[in-house]
Amino acid sequence: MIGVFGGTFDPPHVGHLILADEARAVLSLSTVLWVVTGIPPHKPAQPVSPVTHRLGMVERSIQGNPGFEISRIELDRPGPHFAAETLELLASAHPNQEWVYVMGEDSLVDLPNWHRPADFVQLCRSIVVLRRSQVEADLDQLEREIPGLTAKVRLLAVPLVDVSARDIRRRVQTGQPFRYLVPASVAEYIRQHRLYV
Repeated sequence: MIGVFGGTFDPPHVGHLILADEARAVLSLSTVLWVVTGIPPHKPAQPVSPVTHRLGMVERSIQGNPGFEISRIELDRPGPHFAAETLELLASAHPNQEWVYVMGEDSLVDLPNWHRPADFVQLCRSIVVLRRSQVEADLDQLEREIPGLTAKVRLLAVPLVDVSARDIRRRVQTGQPFRYLVPASVAEYIRQHRLYV
């Protein structure tokens, strides 16, 4: 089984790394693919760093971990990019593989608003969800909206690191400490390229 971890990663942080590594270990995934979203369809009004910077930060974040790989599947085709279509392309390229999607609980809550959510759920062997302190998914309601979802959801108990990319960007912009919220190589990349200032 291969994990698929999609996101804007603006920037990637320790919470992302913990979730991906725990999902890989708990489900015995051969690999976790980090799918950097080129054009995030759910953030049309939010400014997003150029994809070259986000990709560069993810490369630095996962360097040295043989269980992590970057997938360019959403970078090498025109956007907008939707998870259901990404999974269809992956399944077409690797027809004998099973796919596990990795997400935060905030994404699970928003899943009914995703593009073709029922198709997305059908394409997943399971959906690994990181509990978030700020959000609590109503699984009964989600099951009514997307039948078959709850059978595939696996809530993952991981060390709780209450960090968000939005908070890191705010910290950088206001001159607050952020060094230990991201890998050292990412902190250096942010400083070197003067991101979020």
